[in-house]
Amino acid sequence: MKRSLYSVAAVLVLAVTGGAFYWSAANQAAPQSTFVLLDGSTKTTADLKGKVTLVNFWATSCVTCVAEMPKVIATYDKYKTQGFDTLAVAMSYDPPSYVVNYTETRKLPFKVAIDNTGAVAKAWGDVQLTPTTYIVNKRGEIVKRYVGEPNFAELHRLIEKLLAEA
Repeated sequence: MKRSLYSVAAVLVLAVTGGAFYWSAANQAAPQSTFVLLDGSTKTTADLKGKVTLVNFWATSCVTCVAEMPKVIATYDKYKTQGFDTLAVAMSYDPPSYVVNYTETRKLPFKVAIDNTGAVAKAWGDVQLTPTTYIVNKRGEIVKRYVGEPNFAELHRLIEKLLAEA
């Protein structure tokens, strides 16, 4: 019991200090998914092809998610005219009314989906911790996964590299 408490404490310290960790996916294809957007329309994994896309799994109850959202918005605004897109995926436990309210009051400029059933999070590696962010290249392949808030300077360098690819 004591050991598991220390493990939990270590994870919390890592999260609080901004020590996001990432996983290199060796450019594995993004999983086939259908995202249900707030306006009721859908977007599929196939729709991501042709752009560099940041797919961010988040929740309104996640302190780190809320704290990083202005940086996610700034990243979108910085690169959106260069072939970059962002898709925020709210977790299944997040009440839809909270997601809609957050999206409207913060004027999120990108598409927001609600993963009502948890199927999208499951398909994308059984995402349970938020924020979890994936960077998908123009070919629809996952290039990087971050758990926790990314180092945004590093993230911007990666986005610029991927945008420069043919």
